[in-house]
Amino acid sequence: MATFLGALLKIFSILSGIIGILYFHKEILNLLGLFATRKFPEAKKQHKYGILVSARNEGAVIGKLIESIKSQDYPAELITTFVVAHNCTDNTAEVAREAGAVCYEWSDDTKKTKGYALQFLLEQIRRDYGIESFDAYIIFDADNLLKEDYMTRMNESFDAGEMVVTSYRNTKNFDDNWISASYGIHWLRTIRLESRAKSILRLANRVQGTGYMFSSKLVKDGWKYTGLTEDRYFCADVVTDGYRISYNHRAEFFDEQPTNIKIAMRQRLRWSKGHLEAFRGTGFKLISNIFRTKGAANKDHQNDGWFKKLCRNIHFRFVNFDMLSVVYPRSILLSFKKITVVIIKAILAIIVAKRFELTSLPKLFRHVLKLFGVTGIAQHNAAEAIAVMCLFTFAWTLNTYIETMIKAAYVLIAERKRVKKMKWYKKVWFCMTFPIFDLIGKLTLLMACFMKVDWKPIPHKVAVGLDKVK
Repeated sequence: MATFLGALLKIFSILSGIIGILYFHKEILNLLGLFATRKFPEAKKQHKYGILVSARNEGAVIGKLIESIKSQDYPAELITTFVVAHNCTDNTAEVAREAGAVCYEWSDDTKKTKGYALQFLLEQIRRDYGIESFDAYIIFDADNLLKEDYMTRMNESFDAGEMVVTSYRNTKNFDDNWISASYGIHWLRTIRLESRAKSILRLANRVQGTGYMFSSKLVKDGWKYTGLTEDRYFCADVVTDGYRISYNHRAEFFDEQPTNIKIAMRQRLRWSKGHLEAFRGTGFKLISNIFRTKGAANKDHQNDGWFKKLCRNIHFRFVNFDMLSVVYPRSILLSFKKITVVIIKAILAIIVAKRFELTSLPKLFRHVLKLFGVTGIAQHNAAEAIAVMCLFTFAWTLNTYIETMIKAAYVLIAERKRVKKMKWYKKVWFCMTFPIFDLIGKLTLLMACFMKVDWKPIPHKVAVGLDKVK
């Protein structure tokens, strides 16, 4: 038995090593993102855009969003803002129309997600305007605010030939409390440790719910992403079709974050469930594309030479692998591995203790060991074994906690010119509490494996203009 369990531990160790090697490229991305990001040249043409906003009871904030859109340094005639007021019980539609948006109203209690609302909105645009009457679309949430040159910067990316582009997500209410600050650090961490480097290497960034643009060609057959996290499904799907997702570091917008722990848990649980759905829906295709491209890598480059096609083929495979590393539920597998290793080590300790025929044990531990059919272990040795196991668990937890704190501190230092100014002790506090936010994410992912999750709206009340935020 001990030999078998020892071999099982070695297998886990080998698998961990393989996963570590496969994820080594992320360490390179982290380092590259320290120093540079992709810069886009000035656009030669000003393209026409449709802005898509899904709003549910957002009457308090949607007017400020539309105001920031109308204040862009981009030709107003090339921007049309479309709002779908879905399942609303307030004056969202009225406020949107008065602010100058084209607003459609829609109610369906069986289709509550943002994805269904966007699907309905694009169907109305197809009917009244034609999908390809706009060169591209940009998705925003009703609580967002755009910096004055946002559209100009995104147009530079689109004019450079990018089909999907995400942007710099800042926070309206960064210093409200540790929860809103954790959200803000969370978004900036993705930018610093992933997006900047991936944009240089022409890999696929992840889109995160809002502040991203896509060519109208990608939705000419409609919007099919209606799950709990339509963004994760969308980005994985476009990658499998041969498109990369770029990032524009100079296109900045502001987003309101939750400040209530109950709402934060509810939102993160929905994200977790949606991420599992996205992996289930796109994981097999991403894995398949690593081994078989079926011509997707060169579908628009048939006249290129063999060397260019080979390079593009390799790049396509790697982009799919990289996106797979984003969508697959890594923390679940790591948690399963850690729990399994702890159990195996505990059983091994019991077998060793039994071999030495030790006696006596506190009542609690005696009952636990009976589950394994083991009796007669000494209290002294059992206590020592438990103490050592607790010590190692504490050391591992502390190491993870400190590592996450350091990343949070790095983000706040690196993005100090864009993060809202605040007292130094607040920054220290936010760095200390950020690992708790990360832990919530891991817990909700485990919970999502066993729970049914319904979509519920997140309330937004920070009705301030861009001047106050900046």
